Amino acid sequence: GCVLVVSVIEQLAQWHNSTVKAAVERLCDYIPGKYQIIRHMSCCIDREMNADVVCHSLRLCKQDPGQPLCHLYSPPKVKKHSSGLFHALAQARPKRQIRSKSFMGFSSVCAFPLLANLCEKIKYVLRNKLPFEDSDGDKFSTFPTLRGYHWRGRDCDDKNTTVYPGRRPDNWDAKSDSNCNGIWGVDPKDGIPYEEKFCKGADSKGVVLLGDSAGAHFHIPPEWMTVTQMSAKSFANLPMAFSDELDWPQFSEITGFLNSTIGGWTDSLYLRLRKRNRCNHRDLQNISQNGIVYFPINMAPYLSFSLARNQLLDNPAIVIYATIGNDVCNGERDTLAHMTTPKEMLSNVVQALRYLDSHLPSGSHVILTGLVDGRFLWDNLHDRYHPLGQLNKDVTYSQLYSFLDCLQVSPCSGWLTPNETLRNLTSERALQLSNVLKEIARSEKFANFDIFYMDFPLRQTAEEWRKMGGEPWQLIEPVDGFHPSQIAAALGTGITWQKALHEWPQVLGKENPFNDQIEAIFKDQGGH
Repeated sequence: GCVLVVSVIEQLAQWHNSTVKAAVERLCDYIPGKYQIIRHMSCCIDREMNADVVCHSLRLCKQDPGQPLCHLYSPPKVKKHSSGLFHALAQARPKRQIRSKSFMGFSSVCAFPLLANLCEKIKYVLRNKLPFEDSDGDKFSTFPTLRGYHWRGRDCDDKNTTVYPGRRPDNWDAKSDSNCNGIWGVDPKDGIPYEEKFCKGADSKGVVLLGDSAGAHFHIPPEWMTVTQMSAKSFANLPMAFSDELDWPQFSEITGFLNSTIGGWTDSLYLRLRKRNRCNHRDLQNISQNGIVYFPINMAPYLSFSLARNQLLDNPAIVIYATIGNDVCNGERDTLAHMTTPKEMLSNVVQALRYLDSHLPSGSHVILTGLVDGRFLWDNLHDRYHPLGQLNKDVTYSQLYSFLDCLQVSPCSGWLTPNETLRNLTSERALQLSNVLKEIARSEKFANFDIFYMDFPLRQTAEEWRKMGGEPWQLIEPVDGFHPSQIAAALGTGITWQKALHEWPQVLGKENPFNDQIEAIFKDQGGH
């Protein structure tokens, strides 16, 4: 975090030809709220020293005994015939020993006074995977972030636990909207409830995603660290982004429903199901989590806390299981030893599916998505410049990956490495685990849902993007160099939809012939 902030400050000073103090003030003016800790840094930053030297000298970055000295930038040249980070630190630290005491209390971002309250809320939703604002406890909310309606269909009555998206209508919703799809009341022409007229026999179903950070759509805006594009507008979405855990499920491949504001466009399985059958409005749940391993050994409690589906009262659901890499991705030095084994995968997935079979309404569907071949990342990014390195051409993705790996916070040590053998072994394990999923879909049978398997469509997505004139690296998130980008998410939706349409048409349900009438009535009644 320190290296990031100091890098941005130094580059702002360079770009605007200003002092460090002026650059700090500029950055603080950009960022919502008053983060005084950043202002304190102005006394300690020297434009002649790179961010690694500054942060280590302030002891905001530390070196544990027996561990290497981690750095993002190439070691600085201090004298005519000497170079290296150790020498630079020896020169810098005596000047900063007193000043560094100002920062010793901030060992975590949550120690910042203005962030402490938000951190407590985020810790709650991380523990429970449930909306922080949910008055009636039905797992749906009228608040967008903190696991609210960006993640699940928006509640239309947060004081009534029997009213929520996805339930079958109560008495055809003649008097009120019990399932929040906006269709309720009685047609004055014939006395038939609108829900009965338009949605009876329409094969309504919702979509549920159980996934990892890719499914949650992790994204750090590149304009947050690209000084040539930076302005106050760049950080307008910062509070929302933090309260959504730096995820953007509202634009994601499976449950996206808002027009993208982070580049590309939004296309999702939910939007296509809604277009196919307007009665599916708001019936979505994204229960993804950053860093989740495919199916924890004890998956049932995770699902029981998070999944909102009543077997007796609700519509069937399409459940997508998609953690595309975390079973082989970790930040450990001995990464291969910490990967999920095929035996563990089989046991965990079957256990989770049995839990779902006891809780999903009859007529549901489950789609298992295979793991990605992450060699695509290194192959297309390693020698390109990261947003932090674009101004001075001094930080490549290879350097970023090495920095994160040194800190033992790499999102995937097995793929984000110059070691080709290790990259190949990681992909080999990913393929083994995908084959386990494929066999489960072929051989296992369940009472309340049928089950399908599909490969993660990376190759098809890249081919489609090339036909549109794009480059493969644009399919990867530019800041973390790991997750699928907004473009990749939107293209992946179309590929998944076409596969389902041709191979599993029963999953998508039939097209509702009354869609146009429903929309016309909504328009006539001002959207109600």
